[in-house]
Amino acid sequence: MAGVLTEQQFAHRVYDSLQALSCPLVQDLHLQEEESMLELLCRPSALRTDILTWICRRINPKFGTSEAMSAESKDPDGLEKKMAAMGQELMLCKADDLDLIKGKASPQRQLGLLEQLLSLVAGSVGRRTDVEALLCEVFAAENLPHLRQMLQPALDPWPAHIEALYEAPESTPKPGEEFPDVSGLLQSAQTQLEQLQSKCDFLNGAEENPAAVSPSSLRLAAGDLQQQMMTFSHLYETDLRVYCSREPPSFSAETDLFQRVQQQLLACNTELEMQKEICEASGRVSEEVKGLQTQPRYWSGGEKRTLPDQLEEISQRVENMASQRHT
Repeated sequence: MAGVLTEQQFAHRVYDSLQALSCPLVQDLHLQEEESMLELLCRPSALRTDILTWICRRINPKFGTSEAMSAESKDPDGLEKKMAAMGQELMLCKADDLDLIKGKASPQRQLGLLEQLLSLVAGSVGRRTDVEALLCEVFAAENLPHLRQMLQPALDPWPAHIEALYEAPESTPKPGEEFPDVSGLLQSAQTQLEQLQSKCDFLNGAEENPAAVSPSSLRLAAGDLQQQMMTFSHLYETDLRVYCSREPPSFSAETDLFQRVQQQLLACNTELEMQKEICEASGRVSEEVKGLQTQPRYWSGGEKRTLPDQLEEISQRVENMASQRHT
């Protein structure tokens, strides 16, 4: 990964990738020192901008066309803004991250962006090579007669072995010989085809909506899938691979441990519910006692008093009775 490399080593690797992709802007430089490579790739310059433009054109051949360049000539940062917009489409940077495009950001960020763009270029080169190989095979010398036959079809004479079978006396029906029941065979085949079509729901759906799987929609879906796979592949190689190499966690085989924990939790919940009921009962008793002490009530004497007043009166009566008894 790029995080374990120094800036000079990182720049050397990106420079080697440019040479491997036959970038014409670095073919004649013959740089040997890593400091020179780092200065070329991370310091603002016209050559660095040309290298970025070359990479963007390799990814998107329509990038930087004459019409677009004439429209962007009025804006001095038009080319950089277009590169940033392309980077945002590829989910590599933000559209307003012009410092990264101009070479004013940190070397690690610049080299990371260049490496990601070059990985996309390498992928497109591989696909182009496959297409060129297929075209070479199709237009090979031994296949040219078949191509001419496809472009200019004609009713050629039958081969010799077919003519021999056709002209053989065994193929001529004898007088009085009846032909086989061809209509019965055709009717049986038609019935089997109808049964097969009734079992294939997707064929009926295709007749009702023939444009659902048109070639253009399939091409668009395949392009989106390819772009997402390339993005995920790059993300996996740069960030996720180190985590995927870890060993999976080991789980304990003692399943009764979870049962004991569940029982303890249930007992704890029961005890908490009992504590809650005790607290509620204590609160009700406290309110009742507080009501007896503060709210006046009727007593045996017919007077309405609070409990403390009634107790004080009783205490005074007891004292009076005790004093009278002593006298």
